[in-house]
Amino acid sequence: MWITRTSIANPVFATMVMVALCVLGLFSYQRLGVEQMPDIAFPGAYVQVVYPGASPEAVEREVARPIEEAINSIAGVRRIMSRSQEGRTGISAEFGLDADMDRAMQDLRDRISAVQATLPRDVEAPTIARFDSENEQPVVVMALVSPTRSQRELSLFAEQQLDKRLQRVAGVARVDMSGLASREIRVDLDPTRLRAYGVTPAQIAQALAAANADQPVGVVSDRLQDAILRVEGRVGDPRDFADIVVARQGTLPLTLGDLGRVVDREREPDSVARIDGQRAINVEVHKQQDANIVAVGEAVKEAMEELREQLPPDVRLELIYASSDWVKGSLRGLQNTLIEGAILTVVIVFLFLHSWRSTVITGLTLPIAVISSFIAVYAFGFTLNFMTMMALSLCIGLLIDDAIVVRENIVRHVGMGKDHHTAAREGTDEIGLAVLATTFAICAVFVPVAFMGGIVGKFFYPFGVTVVVAVLVSLFVSFTLDPMLSSIWRDPPASRLATLPGLGHAIRATDRALEALHRLYARLVRWIFSGRRWRIVALPAYARPFGADGRRDPDAPRRLRWATITPRGVVLAVGALSFVVALGLTPVVGSEFVPQTDEGFTRLALRMPVGSSLDRTDAKVRQIEAIVREMPEVRIVSTWVGGAGQRNQAWLNIALVERRERTRSQKQLEDAIRAAIAGIPGVEVSVGFNRPIYVALLGPDAQELARLTNEFADRLRAIPGVVDVESSVQPGVPAYAVRLKPGAVRELGLTAPQVASSLRAYVNGEAATTWTTPDGEQVDVVLRLPEDARQRVDQLRTLPVAYAADGTPVALDSVAVLEPVFNPQVVRRQDLQRREAVFAGVEGRPAGDVGNEVQALVEATTLPPGYSFDVGGATRDQQEAFAAMVSAMALAVIFIYIVLASQFGSFVQPIAIMASLPLALIGVMLALLLWNSTLNVFSMIGLVMLMGLVTKNAILLVDFANQARRAGAGVEDALLQAGQIRMRPIIMTTAAMIFGMLPLALALNDGGEIQAPMGRAIIGGLLTSTLLTLVVVPVLYSYLVRERRPAAAAVALPASGGAVLPATMPADRD
Repeated sequence: MWITRTSIANPVFATMVMVALCVLGLFSYQRLGVEQMPDIAFPGAYVQVVYPGASPEAVEREVARPIEEAINSIAGVRRIMSRSQEGRTGISAEFGLDADMDRAMQDLRDRISAVQATLPRDVEAPTIARFDSENEQPVVVMALVSPTRSQRELSLFAEQQLDKRLQRVAGVARVDMSGLASREIRVDLDPTRLRAYGVTPAQIAQALAAANADQPVGVVSDRLQDAILRVEGRVGDPRDFADIVVARQGTLPLTLGDLGRVVDREREPDSVARIDGQRAINVEVHKQQDANIVAVGEAVKEAMEELREQLPPDVRLELIYASSDWVKGSLRGLQNTLIEGAILTVVIVFLFLHSWRSTVITGLTLPIAVISSFIAVYAFGFTLNFMTMMALSLCIGLLIDDAIVVRENIVRHVGMGKDHHTAAREGTDEIGLAVLATTFAICAVFVPVAFMGGIVGKFFYPFGVTVVVAVLVSLFVSFTLDPMLSSIWRDPPASRLATLPGLGHAIRATDRALEALHRLYARLVRWIFSGRRWRIVALPAYARPFGADGRRDPDAPRRLRWATITPRGVVLAVGALSFVVALGLTPVVGSEFVPQTDEGFTRLALRMPVGSSLDRTDAKVRQIEAIVREMPEVRIVSTWVGGAGQRNQAWLNIALVERRERTRSQKQLEDAIRAAIAGIPGVEVSVGFNRPIYVALLGPDAQELARLTNEFADRLRAIPGVVDVESSVQPGVPAYAVRLKPGAVRELGLTAPQVASSLRAYVNGEAATTWTTPDGEQVDVVLRLPEDARQRVDQLRTLPVAYAADGTPVALDSVAVLEPVFNPQVVRRQDLQRREAVFAGVEGRPAGDVGNEVQALVEATTLPPGYSFDVGGATRDQQEAFAAMVSAMALAVIFIYIVLASQFGSFVQPIAIMASLPLALIGVMLALLLWNSTLNVFSMIGLVMLMGLVTKNAILLVDFANQARRAGAGVEDALLQAGQIRMRPIIMTTAAMIFGMLPLALALNDGGEIQAPMGRAIIGGLLTSTLLTLVVVPVLYSYLVRERRPAAAAVALPASGGAVLPATMPADRD
């Protein structure tokens, strides 16, 4: 090859090219960002609209529906979903993957602007944003806790110091806090005095707002100066609010203190936060979209150290969980896996080549190819994430393959007596076609992976591109640097290494194993191509008989006889049987979308019966907390109880001790927690983040939809392995409707807003004005009834909501009727229809197997007309991913055939080579079964990679057999020579790949559960495919390549090879 000749003739130039690649690669590496996964912009938008005081049904009817209909007219919209609840709605629009999101967002804004004029007057302006799924999960979770300080003191520090310091950290988008105790000026109104003096809360609020304000007057000026004049009415001391005149009874002024009690206190909590049983402030830090997750996490932890120095001794700032640590640990683990695999690969090469110089020449391919790959990673705009690092780890055994084959062939030519220059040039030229074919075959496999459809294809795009670039660089190094170094850097005598203790034993053991394999292979090939035949008594055949020499007699007429089989037929039958058995093992292995990782952090979600008070929910949560905290694997339990509209719910964030310090995995611990709390009555619990089962039901009628959903949920519980089944059909908090009497409206002129204003002040409180603290904080002044006066609905019936013309108070029950009404907690919609859904987790079985049974249940369930299922979650993702993988593999098979047919100039020889593809499947299934892994996206990536790897061995065999046949050898002789001479590089490259994948398969690092199935699939597939390829491919080759003329004298084998077989052999055509 010209590139090899140029490198050998110009060694300095070849060296400088490699140096330049390494320099550019290191330069690119320093500028790469770090992320957990590739930055995929999901094509979707989210619209949030606030409608104060409206019920979920009113929000759906008056806000959600008009907006959904407007969005539905935008081109490229795939799915519209909405959630309408008390006072607000959230609408999500999902677009196709090929949609232009800039144009789509502009169309969305235009449609919403057009429909906004038709919405009710009280509806606030909609908020529109694009999907940002990566930053939904916090980067760092921390908590502020103290055994002696009040919640208000902790809240002050959190709001004034912690929040401001974290917001200044580079890359932080927002800081969310829960458990804060906000300050408020509470005015506890006395309903008796209000009734006696004829004053309504609305009058008090109006008077406070007018009195607590500064009013500008103007500017007073003369010839020399100007002066600003204003009337200051703002209250400086909250106790002064009691002296403000809010109404008059004749000539008697009524102050706020006459009508209620002014108290400076904490706002009534609607949620509770704790850390290990102590009241705390929970803090979640989210990063910006393009920020480096590791850099942001480290910067946040540095800010935490600064804040700890400012804390009083009795206040602690605890780190609960940092996802940046897990990302950093998983990437560091992949780097270690890469290094460990490289070391093992180099050791294997040394044991086979017996020379440290040959090992160095071959091993230089690894760092050059890996470092050079960073150039492409940077040029394509990728980052250092799980996919790109996994691609490089996967390539370790792959990158050195070309160098091994080239170097081994050069050494073989040196052993034939050629000088180093000639051996380097001719050895590379001889093997060049085979190396090109294997490399292009691997590229043909991974190019379709890089361009798979769907969202899975977006994630694997960096993976495929990185592998292809790394393999092409390794090919370039193998054709340039390796021959150049081989031509000028001669091997020292290997006898000295064989005398070293330990090392010598390993080298001799390797040689003895290879010699035994050569002898065994020679005997096996002789048996395969022997003239033996066995009758198949149970299978008759109408064919020509055989002569005394074992061949068919072409002159004899066909007759009915027993069918026969030769050793070649036995080999083909064994190969076909292995493929059938592998297909039969697929259901036994099981399937899932992606393996669950052990992140050392899990979550427990709890739901009490609807209407449960915050105190009742908190009491039940404390009971569960005690159970969880007794488990030795649990490090910290961070609890959040309640919240706006969800006082019957709670969440426990559970941080675990280091993985090496516990005996149970995260999944096993989740199962143990689920079993431990199963006996607690009156509570629904789900454990963990992984809830792969999701089935939605769509239809027009809410009640019928709820009935169908609950029935389906009951049937779903009967499927083995399904746990934590949850239906979205949940009643809201008990509600009462205040309906005005027509006579009261007519006689008193009452309106619904007037009554609502008074009741809102009584029950929920009304912020009449604000008081500004000396440090500038705004504190609400809230009018409200005392807590003991608003605990039951009956207490509201006697409250005055208006006054007659003569000042007589008008009680609520005299002008309105209170009736209980149905109150849905959330109204869900999808694609302009009502929607309910069923969620579930999986325990004890692969999620894919459970998902298949759920899919079968969906197909077997008959729904009324107008109702339909929509299966989503991991089940749908798995189906889409597997379909994309199968398409990629089919395309890869076509590309491999095109490459091989072009390289070998034959239409039939690629068929013999590609027969090695199905031979790897039995090893994949057995390896996954023995390692208790599943067939998932990553193990299928390993299967895709095997398609390129296993053809390598077949290409080496067929290429040498073609060369031997061109030199005059018969088919059988050529195949035996090919097997004997190419066995060494085949075993070397296979062993290098297996040991390079071993750290990946053992999954000892953080996040190793994801890439482990891929390494295990590759190891198992390589073992079986290598063994079967050495016998099945030659047999198939002998069928496809027939002798056209008598063969010349057989070509003598090298001393290290086996014996020469007879030139001709009867073909097996039965």
